[in-house]
Amino acid sequence: MKTRITATVRRGVAATAALVIVAGGMASPASASSSKAAAAAAATAAQAKAAARVAAIPPGQASLLYKFTKLAKAKPDECFNGIGQPYPAGPPCAEGQAKVNQAYVWGLTQVGKTIWFGTGANVHCLVSGATLDYVVPTANDNWTCEYGESQAVKKDPAIPTYLGDMRPPEVWTYDTATHKSVNKSAEIRAKSPDDAQRLSHTVGLRAAGNFGNVVLFGGPALEDTLNMFAFDATTKKFLGSVNFPNYGNIRTFLVAQNALYLGVGIGTNGSAGGAVLRWTGSATEPFKFDTVATLPVQAADLTVYGDRIAATSWPAVKPTSPQMLAGLWISPNFADGSPGLNPEDSGNWKPIWNALQYEPDKVVAATYGGGGIAAYGDYVYWGTMHVPMKASTASATKYPPVDSSAAKTQAVNTQRAITIWRGKDLGLPTQKIELLYGEKTLPAWDPATSTWSDKSTNFTPLYGKSGFGNLFNNYTWRMTVVDNKLFIGTMDWSYLVKDLIASAQTAPVNSAAKQALSDPDSWGTPLIKPSQFGGDLWMFTNNTSAAQAVNTKGLGNYLNYGIRNMIPNGSGGLYLGMANPMNLRTNTKDTKPEGGWELLEMTKRSKTQRSK
Repeated sequence: MKTRITATVRRGVAATAALVIVAGGMASPASASSSKAAAAAAATAAQAKAAARVAAIPPGQASLLYKFTKLAKAKPDECFNGIGQPYPAGPPCAEGQAKVNQAYVWGLTQVGKTIWFGTGANVHCLVSGATLDYVVPTANDNWTCEYGESQAVKKDPAIPTYLGDMRPPEVWTYDTATHKSVNKSAEIRAKSPDDAQRLSHTVGLRAAGNFGNVVLFGGPALEDTLNMFAFDATTKKFLGSVNFPNYGNIRTFLVAQNALYLGVGIGTNGSAGGAVLRWTGSATEPFKFDTVATLPVQAADLTVYGDRIAATSWPAVKPTSPQMLAGLWISPNFADGSPGLNPEDSGNWKPIWNALQYEPDKVVAATYGGGGIAAYGDYVYWGTMHVPMKASTASATKYPPVDSSAAKTQAVNTQRAITIWRGKDLGLPTQKIELLYGEKTLPAWDPATSTWSDKSTNFTPLYGKSGFGNLFNNYTWRMTVVDNKLFIGTMDWSYLVKDLIASAQTAPVNSAAKQALSDPDSWGTPLIKPSQFGGDLWMFTNNTSAAQAVNTKGLGNYLNYGIRNMIPNGSGGLYLGMANPMNLRTNTKDTKPEGGWELLEMTKRSKTQRSK
């Protein structure tokens, strides 16, 4: 049996750094017909008018408009008694301390009054091990990553060292009428040994969607493949599972024009390209799909844009052209040929934007990811994603620093926070791409002169700096439109900085770089603001004003370092799935918040509540 899911990605930092990316931007997309332009304009006109009617909220007042209620929360599921030690019985734990492994609400969807969600366990350990090669076991007051010392590795030889902290993900339902949550995972294990094995070898349930009375969950699997699980939306009965050997990742489901689509990566963690699939199944055959997009990169987030789908993408592990970097793609028109998107459309998607059009450092550009995306008014909005320390490690691998001073400069100059973008008239001669939050210049390394210098990004931000002014806002995780407003959820890794980068002593770089990357005082600590710990929620109220902060502190729990998922609640608010991997923060008797995933609801405050 294969034992890798991200072996290529695990080596990808070094591989990416060694590449020579084709310079320059993309060619201008081919123009579409005037009828297509009219159709797209008509499809977004109503939303644009509605958004225009929303008056800009006075600065500083956005945080007063909404309140957040915790609906469900991960509970401790293991006892920890030291790195490499057997796990005592419990919880409750007579020995050791309680540990909560389930960290992310990774997939989220709703059918009627039932919210369905899938989880991911200890995801920060998985990212550190698989993507950054940080595999030295560690434990601190907040979390532990055991890697190869984990009992999970000792019990199951299929689990590699760098994924040693994975645990089987869970499927949950939450009833919005009765306010009860149910763990459905045991039903998967009980159906058959094959189903139980698939669940135990699924790294996490990264995506969830529903259509035709079927709820689908998908996630990357240990065997470099993709596992999918199906439930009947009405009876909530588990229907079965399947393994897709040709796919290695999944990120988003989307319902568009009475059809369900999903974005996937091909091969190990999407290293061999990507695709968009259209579901053609049923409750009796829940795992039937057609390929409606064949891309050189894995599809990330999807949104409906007029009469088309727009998709962000994650880069190939070995990009050799700008099209293989993180970027933005658009589909053919839904009305071309058969209704919706079909196999004949698979080769007709168009690249619109890529990271190299903005990022002047080619090695750093290859580490960008495409993040959340949403259509709002006449525009498509999207953001970028930046795995902590990935760009710094890639640069140090490609260009080893000569001494500690050079290493520190390199670590500082390769840090990137999220950028926020929008575009209109995509694919037309009148296409316009705008940078909303980002930088006018960025430091770039010149290998010919072995020097750093500020280079133009070719854009001037309309509203502000990268990360909404916070260097540690590193993921644009979700964008969702509700109540004629665009909401953006981020990940903020500032709470992790000291403990995470201390593990950089195992990074595949020279000694000077290791020292700089593993020393938070050299660049990170002076910039950390404890008052801003926790993921952010930002809001655009129209297409003409800057975004406003709704909350920058984890929505009531600063250990919630990110807003992983958001869906409308049907009443002008949101259901939010949080990411919180602080697996040793389980003491309910102290004054500190607890770790583990949270399911929240955002609702509007009454005028009386706002005035208090």
